[in-house]
Amino acid sequence: MAKSLIIVESPAKIKTLKNILGPGYRIEASMGHVRDLPKSKLGVEVENDFTPQYVAIPDRKDIIKKLKAAADEADVVYLASDPDREGEAIAWHLEQSLKLKSPKRIQFNEITKQAVLHALEEPREINSDLVNAQQARRVLDRLVGYKLSPLLWKKVKRNLSAGRVQSVAVRMICDREREIQAFVPEEYWLVTAKLTPLDKLDPFEAKLIQKNGAKLELHTEDDTNRVFADLKDAEYKVSKISRREQRRSPSAPFITSTLQQEASRKLGYTAKRTMRLAQQLYEGLDLGEHGTAGLITYMRTDSTRIANEARDEAKEFILNTYGQDYLPAKPNIYTKKGAQDAHEAIRPTSVMRRPEMVSKYLDPSQLRLYKLIWQRFVASQMAQAIFDVVTVDVSARDYLFRAAGSTPKFQGFIAVYSEGKDDQKVTDEERPPLPVLKEDEALRLIELLPDQKFTEPPPRYSEATLVKALEENGIGRPSTYASIISTIQDRAYVNLEEKRFVPTELGFAVTDLLVKSFPDILDVKFTASVETRLDNVEEGKLNWVKLLKEFYPPFERALITAQEKMERVKIAPKESDEVCPNCGKKMFIRESRYGQFLGCSGYPDCKTTMSLAKKLNVACPICKQGQIVEKMSKKRRVFYGCDKYPECSYVSWDKPLEKLCPKCNSNLSERNYKGRPIGVKCISANCDYQESYSKKSAKDEDEQALAS
Repeated sequence: MAKSLIIVESPAKIKTLKNILGPGYRIEASMGHVRDLPKSKLGVEVENDFTPQYVAIPDRKDIIKKLKAAADEADVVYLASDPDREGEAIAWHLEQSLKLKSPKRIQFNEITKQAVLHALEEPREINSDLVNAQQARRVLDRLVGYKLSPLLWKKVKRNLSAGRVQSVAVRMICDREREIQAFVPEEYWLVTAKLTPLDKLDPFEAKLIQKNGAKLELHTEDDTNRVFADLKDAEYKVSKISRREQRRSPSAPFITSTLQQEASRKLGYTAKRTMRLAQQLYEGLDLGEHGTAGLITYMRTDSTRIANEARDEAKEFILNTYGQDYLPAKPNIYTKKGAQDAHEAIRPTSVMRRPEMVSKYLDPSQLRLYKLIWQRFVASQMAQAIFDVVTVDVSARDYLFRAAGSTPKFQGFIAVYSEGKDDQKVTDEERPPLPVLKEDEALRLIELLPDQKFTEPPPRYSEATLVKALEENGIGRPSTYASIISTIQDRAYVNLEEKRFVPTELGFAVTDLLVKSFPDILDVKFTASVETRLDNVEEGKLNWVKLLKEFYPPFERALITAQEKMERVKIAPKESDEVCPNCGKKMFIRESRYGQFLGCSGYPDCKTTMSLAKKLNVACPICKQGQIVEKMSKKRRVFYGCDKYPECSYVSWDKPLEKLCPKCNSNLSERNYKGRPIGVKCISANCDYQESYSKKSAKDEDEQALAS
């Protein structure tokens, strides 16, 4: 008897679905896309309504053959690719490649029994509007990428790339860097009075804010000294006390961009790592005797909506765990302007599946992310936190100081979760409580504290703040942010230094060229307007060919002009202090996709290259002549090796230290577990000395961190 065939994208989902559906269905995976535009040419018939010339992806040919055979044997074929534009396009490509007649399109926002069975009960046809929106994006990106990249090869150097979205992201980073370079800091001073009630030592701090009822600004040390002179022997007293109740609402459940931001802030995860882990949680993990189950809903979404069933389950959990007071009077409902509301927010598939219940089945990275998603969702359905905030004005002659403090009155959602911040500003409700004071009460001055400050430029983008800026400006889609961030680093347009993006000389040069010749393509508002039009295609409000016909002619004209008039740019390498060990000429600092390195200025006659990595002042334990240097792997992971490579093959993931081994007097190296130092060991292969920083294992520390 023929079985119904379900085709999913990822093989990781197969086990989860088999656990739900049993033996009555055959489930196969397409491994993502089976067709795409050819790599060797443009693949778009510009003169024929931008018709794409799709070809089978070479390493998918055997998969197509296998799926075709399975489809021929099946009575019904269900296309269960992911519930988004890309997934809809994959379903359409499968229909075309396998020559399917009337396949049934199903989608589920979560891989649970209820969601999967519901999808099978209500199949639909492939949504041509979604397919066309994906197709329009793919063709747009191909036109821009395949037309601009060769131009950069000709005008700058080979192997560069440009992209409709990635180039705008690089521009944003370059613009921010130029703001920082042009910034002129201005001096200012703050004065803080450290005070206490007369009858007890209970010190608190108050900031100087006014003189004679007007805002006071101190620009120099002389200004500050005059204030100190005026306040000499002054009497301080409480002039006013204000009390108010401050309420703080929980944040909405995660969408793709906010998950990437918060995982970066709280867990230190890159956007790419966050999406990889979220994919694993969505597709399903083996939970032992409970079988394989999907733990979260679909992770590519910009909607904060949640299903009524999930809200009801959360309400029950909060009521039973925290009590009636922790439930809001009305359910918290979140909306997001411009969101594609087909999907829910990212949430646990069952709030009853608490992180500690699944901890032994997940690796530490998966568990941290699951816990973050679980906490955020539960908190989003809880009551507000309430603080009693007290503001105290203190007068001294003509001057006014102000202090604020708070006392938690009701924890509300903070009992479960509180959102991270990109800045270090302290709000009133985060300040410690003030001592009990009364109006007109005299105070004793402990000391006046001057503090010289300088205005600061805008900070460089971190992963979290870049994702936030891309989303706020409507650049790209949350599902593309991880690949954008990865690509601009791989192309050596930006480097990540101290977790902040810094543009390279190459990044500046390419951006300046493109901005001059293609102002629209590199314009933030123009790029955002294209995203809006793609959304209109998805909603059936705009024909995708019309969108391309509006976009391409101006772009083509700019391209022709650029090919004739764009100046050729040569990125001059920076001279270093190093001398080539082979020919004695100066070494230059050069860029590659893996970062900076040293190359001989005598190239191509001398092809000597050296690592630019930091030397650690530790002799190589193998050759005894070289020094250990810090290097970067192709996957951007730090490792350590001998600077005499390739003559010496020493390499290690552990960081060699100047500290010596007490047993054999060789250097020690620092052992790491998932990037965290856990102890030291001797660098010598002939010595077994090692020492842990803690008696607990790294795994124990992981579990302790999760518990807290």
